[in-house]
Amino acid sequence: MLTFALSKGRLAEKIFKFLKDLNICDISIKDSDRRLIVESEDGRFRFLLAKPSDVPTFVEHGICDLGVVGKDTILEENRDITEVLDLGFGKCRMCVCAPQDNLDGYKAKSIVKVATKYPSIAKRYFESIHQDSIVTKLNGSVELGPITGLSDVIVDIVESGRTLKENGLEVAATIHELSARLVANNASIKTKYDEINDIIKGFKSLL
Repeated sequence: MLTFALSKGRLAEKIFKFLKDLNICDISIKDSDRRLIVESEDGRFRFLLAKPSDVPTFVEHGICDLGVVGKDTILEENRDITEVLDLGFGKCRMCVCAPQDNLDGYKAKSIVKVATKYPSIAKRYFESIHQDSIVTKLNGSVELGPITGLSDVIVDIVESGRTLKENGLEVAATIHELSARLVANNASIKTKYDEINDIIKGFKSLL
């Protein structure tokens, strides 16, 4: 049996469609469905429906052989797993965003104040450019950081950039290009090589 960790919603729906298109299994989850574990009728596949941030954890600990999760979550959680395929959907960017009227102002600060939902990514980025930072985690609208004076900049996911613009912010630097990724447990890659390789080949054929 191959076990997948998926986040309920668009990512899970996309993977279920892939598996159906490949004639591997046919599973659909309704919005009203509260099951956290779903199995295929033939018993070959099991799916754990978890929060996105928990997907790498289940894969690292061997509870699941494979997982599908955004690159942002992989970078933030920094688990000991193997990224085996860029699925190419859910594309966006992880960016440093600053006030439009002072886009590069943060670069001159001895210590930059950062508001973000991704503290690990933010800390590593500013360390990589040799700038001291104070990182504050926010769980909601991080755009409020610069507006209220809590922070000089934010580190966040950017898709269209509309929300930034409407709140007087703009992309100052791109940290990472993001998309959905297929990840695997390190031991499972060896012990279930053929099964996992078949999934990778199948997904590649659909991309």
